[in-house]
Amino acid sequence: MAENLGKMVVPRHVALILDGNGRWARKRGLPRTMGHKEGCVAVEKTVENAARMGIEYLTVYGFSTENWKRSEEEVGALMQLFRFYMVRLLKIASANNVRVIMIGDRTRFAQDIIRGLDRLESETKDNTGLTFVIAVNYGSRDEITRAVRRLAEDCVAGKQKPGDITETLIEGYLDTAGIPDPDLLIRTSGELRLSNYLLWQMAYTEIYITDCLWPDFNQEELEKAILAYNKRNRRFGGV
Repeated sequence: MAENLGKMVVPRHVALILDGNGRWARKRGLPRTMGHKEGCVAVEKTVENAARMGIEYLTVYGFSTENWKRSEEEVGALMQLFRFYMVRLLKIASANNVRVIMIGDRTRFAQDIIRGLDRLESETKDNTGLTFVIAVNYGSRDEITRAVRRLAEDCVAGKQKPGDITETLIEGYLDTAGIPDPDLLIRTSGELRLSNYLLWQMAYTEIYITDCLWPDFNQEELEKAILAYNKRNRRFGGV
């Protein structure tokens, strides 16, 4: 399949919804935390594969604003995984010339996690390869609400005028300011919903759904998605 991919257009920006960690673990009689752990391994491999393929931006839904509603035990285990994989990700980013950007409201995390996220961004900011965007404590409605609040504050302060508000201006207040909209969204495990993810940014994004559970996602699955993307007729609202 790799040889066929060489003839295809590689999307500039791929977004991922990493679904199926719990089901992967349940099928094997393992605790959900093992599914999340294997899911982190799949993220590492996907970052390396995407960088090698020439994808410029890769955005993953790491932890949503709704994930706090999960059991205290599962949330606690996820926080521990964050702590462990932030260190690993720094090594992977350095080895692959990857720049890491975080989107979402990180203020709810423990201080050591916030420091780790800050370090990931600061120590990779000069890397010139793939930009790896991680959505943590992210929800698109929350993002838009925070953006509107900041814009309203600037209008009150006289920094902006309501009559001058455009789509481009609003985009500058979003967490993804400066990042191109996704060309392709891949969602694993067969689910058919956006789950409050990049709602503004995905107005014209092509969507690819696979039944593959996220821990099983690999280079072949990524190539299948890109081949499917190349069969779409992207008209952006045209006829």
